[in-house]
Amino acid sequence: MTDLAALANHQIRLAARPNGLPTRNDWNFTTEPVAPPVDGGIVVKVLSLSLDPAMRGWMNEGKSYIPPVGIGEVMRASGVAKVIASATPAFSVGDLVSCGPGVQEYAALAPNDLQRGGVFKIDLAAGSVTQWLNVLGMPGMTGYFGLLDVGQPQPGQTVVVSGAAGAVGQTVGQLARIKGCRAVGIAGGPEKCAWVVDELGFDACIDYKTGDVKAGLKQHCPQGVDVYFDNVGGDILEAVLTRLARKARIVICGAISQYNNTTPVQGPANYLSLLVNRARMEGMVVFDYADRYPIAVKELAGYLKDGRMKSKEDVVVGLETFPESLLKLFSGANFGKLVLEVAGA
Repeated sequence: MTDLAALANHQIRLAARPNGLPTRNDWNFTTEPVAPPVDGGIVVKVLSLSLDPAMRGWMNEGKSYIPPVGIGEVMRASGVAKVIASATPAFSVGDLVSCGPGVQEYAALAPNDLQRGGVFKIDLAAGSVTQWLNVLGMPGMTGYFGLLDVGQPQPGQTVVVSGAAGAVGQTVGQLARIKGCRAVGIAGGPEKCAWVVDELGFDACIDYKTGDVKAGLKQHCPQGVDVYFDNVGGDILEAVLTRLARKARIVICGAISQYNNTTPVQGPANYLSLLVNRARMEGMVVFDYADRYPIAVKELAGYLKDGRMKSKEDVVVGLETFPESLLKLFSGANFGKLVLEVAGA
């Protein structure tokens, strides 16, 4: 067992609520000793962390689907970690686990954390550490349940997904194709669009940075959009609303274009398209499906193994890079699922 007393835990804590894009001044860098696990708990060494657009919302005060990160608290983050000390027979030293350790090098997980199902062992035979933060992790679960449960695609229908080269978007489009649908992505830049089509097998991808999204939708969705999986909101949501098919379903997963606004969030002016097309728009939060994660993991791992699904991660290294690395999400600088590597396995 690791000598915990010899370890120092470097952490990143929220220092202030950002106004617009977070800056380095919004974070405090702290160091604490690593304490032994409480009875029934474990201590883990964080290997990699998932950097997600939702983290920006967690920094804001106000009512949401999850309480905000408190000022002075370690920043919330999910990740993959290795158990280095255990006071429960449920976990052994050396186990690799998916958990919510926060942005720090070590984390003490209490019995409540373990009992809620938020900590579970992972098998590297099913996927790599980074894939457990992508297709087999929260983004994959979001894409799986958002598309299948909320979007309810039928074979032959057209599924459009924004942020197609990102973590959730890549899973949504590939899963749509597996289920017999046409998949049309929206992404930023020719390199991402080419990858989405050539590597992931989407039927088409619209470049919102250089092209006309409305014209692209008209070209690639001649019968309209049956399912739209929205990760960005704003102008792209507006454009898709003009191309809905009868009985279309819009999955509201995120609105990354709006997260750093210093003015009110842009609402959909074209919402009457929902009435005209007898369509519906529904929000989804992945935590609502936690009891069904193992079902999704098993299915998605099978697609990874047989080659029907690919997984691309953009890995940045070093806990100290967190403030700048997080911003890649909002500039579109990341290519694939953004992962922060904290320590090697």
